[in-house]
Amino acid sequence: MNTALWLVIALTAYVSAPDRSVLKDSVDLVEVNHYHDARGQHVFDQLIFYDWSSQQKRFQVRAWRLIKSDSQLPRREHRSGTWLVRWHDEGVMREVTAKSRRETWTQYDPELVERENLPQEQRLDLSPASGSREHTWLTQTLTH
Repeated sequence: MNTALWLVIALTAYVSAPDRSVLKDSVDLVEVNHYHDARGQHVFDQLIFYDWSSQQKRFQVRAWRLIKSDSQLPRREHRSGTWLVRWHDEGVMREVTAKSRRETWTQYDPELVERENLPQEQRLDLSPASGSREHTWLTQTLTH
C-alpha cells in the first residue's frame, strides 16, 4: 500500500476512536450554588450534581465540586438541549452532561443538608479518575 493510503486509514481510526482521556458522566440536574454566610457575605460557589430517585421521588446528590473558574459553569448545548460542564478534575478532563440546570443563592450548604438523606458513602459519585484510590478499588473489585 502506498503511504498516503496508510495515512488516511490511520487518521480515520484516530478521529473515529472515542476519547478515553475524557471522563464522561450524565446526571439529571446540575445546580450552580452560591453559598453566603449569615451576614450575606459570599463564601464559595459550587456545582452540585443530582440524579432523580424514582424510589424516593426526589433528586439526590451524586457529587459536588467547588467552582474555581467561570470555565466550569454549565453551558447550554443547543443541539441536544442539555447542559455541559467541562473542567480539569484530579488531573483529567471531565465532562458532565445534565438534562436540567438550576442556580441558587443560599445561606446554607445544600450538599451538606442532603447528606442527611443520602450519606456520601452511599452516593454513586462521578466516574473515578484513573489512578485514584476509587478507580483502583473499583478495578480490583470488578476483576476479582
